[in-house]
This record gives sequence, structure tokens and C-alpha cells, in this order.
Amino acid sequence: MQSIKKIKNLKGKRVIVRVDFNVPIKDGKVEDDFRIKKALPTINFLLKKGAKKLVLITHLGKDGSASLEPVIKKFFSLSKIKKDKIEFFENVRKFPGEEKNDPVLGKKLASLGDIYVNDAFPVSHRLHASVADITEYMPSYAGFQLEEEVKNLSLAFKNTKHPFLFILGGAKFSTKMPLIKKYLKLADYIFIGGALANDFLKAKGYEVGKSLIDGEDYGISKIINNKKIILPVDVVVGKVGETKLVNKKVGDVQIDEIILDIGEESVKMLNEYVKKSKLILWNGPLGKYEASGGQATKAVLKAITKSKAKSIIGGGDTVALISEMKIEKKFSFVSSGGGATLDFLANGTLPAIKALR
Repeated sequence: MQSIKKIKNLKGKRVIVRVDFNVPIKDGKVEDDFRIKKALPTINFLLKKGAKKLVLITHLGKDGSASLEPVIKKFFSLSKIKKDKIEFFENVRKFPGEEKNDPVLGKKLASLGDIYVNDAFPVSHRLHASVADITEYMPSYAGFQLEEEVKNLSLAFKNTKHPFLFILGGAKFSTKMPLIKKYLKLADYIFIGGALANDFLKAKGYEVGKSLIDGEDYGISKIINNKKIILPVDVVVGKVGETKLVNKKVGDVQIDEIILDIGEESVKMLNEYVKKSKLILWNGPLGKYEASGGQATKAVLKAITKSKAKSIIGGGDTVALISEMKIEKKFSFVSSGGGATLDFLANGTLPAIKALR
């Protein structure tokens, strides 16, 4: 990748910047501006170096029907940049050619400027026109946030510090099993939480009641007894239609209960691993945080902020909690990606990164 620092002359140039402002919107307002803030260093640098105008391209939502107005309003309130210096392109998912990596759309997007900059790490695992095909037609560079993501996430598999603790939560077992298999070779301990833990507990013969499970094996049976894998010893459970939550040992879960979080003893156990680790990589929440299952995640996040370990945190839901708690600056690095973070950790690169080379 070529950094934007390598651009020789920006004076008078129109620069296309692919950002990822796919942020949560509620009642017409941006709920979490984390990704918008992450793009500002690149945007400010380009303008400071003399760019005439920046054309910002983003998607919002899955089908392209969402209006960018709340995002545009939030952007200008955060950046304090003059409006004549910034032009927002339409929601790029509105065009069918975007997800098809269509050269017709790629050329159309390229015609909007002289130089292209990708600063949209969260969408760089997609082979889409605005991050891939567009690079065929113009000088293309990596923005600061994209560079930071690559540099920091690479620490998980290059010159790794030990003891190395990998905490993996959330759901989507099919996307995370390759990570577990890879990091069994690289990490010293892998703590499994979230819905992923339900599949492991079920495979060990424990009752998981009505808890969310994937149902497929994905080779769990081959790794379940690996000594590096650490599972919860207790969990927080509830019942459908009831608000009461109870902390139970994993062997005491009833058939009509739902596992919502890891339990108090599991948090204590995990915090002991946090204390003795020199590198901590974390992706995905430990519980169903939208259903009162965020307490363990918050507790362990706080423990990591007090640790001396290098800490790399990723995953949309985990990052949302960090934003809510206002503790982002207390970690070594917080990734802006969701699926892109997982793919990069598994493969060491992404399609849009390859396109920049």
C-alpha cells in the first residue's frame, strides 16, 4: 500500500476518499460517531496539503435506500470544515454495480476526481467497485486509518508478544472458527464467550436450554479438549418473558433458560488471564448485551484498561460498548472493522488492500 504521505502534489486536485460512515441512525440522528471521527485525520491532512475538494464516498445500510443527511450533518458538526471543500457522493449501495465490482461504476466513480484514497477499512473485505475496481483507473493510496488498522492488527500474527490472550465472543460461528484454528497456533490462551461458548458447552454435554447456538459442528470436536481453550465456568441465565436474571454454574442450566452472559466466576477467571498477558486481542462481546448481557464485557474491558498488556479490540458490538463507556483511549488500539477485522486477522490481508498495491 502507498500512504497518502507519498502523494507528491495535492494542490488544486480533487481527491476521492472512500470512507465508511455506515453508522447507527436513530430518529434521524447518528448514535455512534466513532467511524466518522476515525476518518478526520486523513481528511484534514489532504485539505492541509492543498487538495481543492474532497469527494467523500460511503454506504449507509445494506440496500442503499437510507438517506445520508444525518451523516452529513454529523460530519460537518464534528469536522468544522467549510462545506465548499467537501462533496458527498450518493449512498453508493444505491447502485447495483457497487457490490458486483462493476467496471462501469468503477469508471464513473473514478471520473469524480484525480486521486483516490481508501480510508474505509470496515468495508475493505468486500470486492466492491468503490474500494476495488476504482483503483484500476487512477493513482490510489491508503488513508491513515487504513494504515493504522493494518499496522496494529498485524501485531496479532507478526512479532507477537507472549503470554498472548485471545478473547473471542459474539455469534456467527462459521466466520470465527477459522480464527480459532489459526490462533490456537499463535496464542497462549483463547477464551470463548458469547453465543460461540454455547456451542462449545453443548459439545461438552452441558444443557444450554433455549440459548442461541449455531448447530453445525465446524470441527469443534477436534479442538474442544485443547488446553489453550478456556470456556466459562458459570453463566447468567434468564427465561423468555421474564426480567429476572440468575448466575448459575454451567452444569445447572435448565431446559427453559437462555444463557445471556458469562458469570461472575468466569469474569474473575478471565481477569486473572488478563493480568498475566502481554498481548490481548479481543473480538466480539461476551454476552447478549442488547438483552442485559453486557455486564461481563464491561467488567473485563475495565480490567484490560488497568492492564499493562498491549490491547487490540475489534468487533462492532464490543466497540459500541467502548464508545458508550468512553474508554477508547485506554486501549492500545480499537479497530473500526467488524467482518473486515475478522477477515484480516484470519488472512493477513483484504481484497481492497490488495487493490491498492
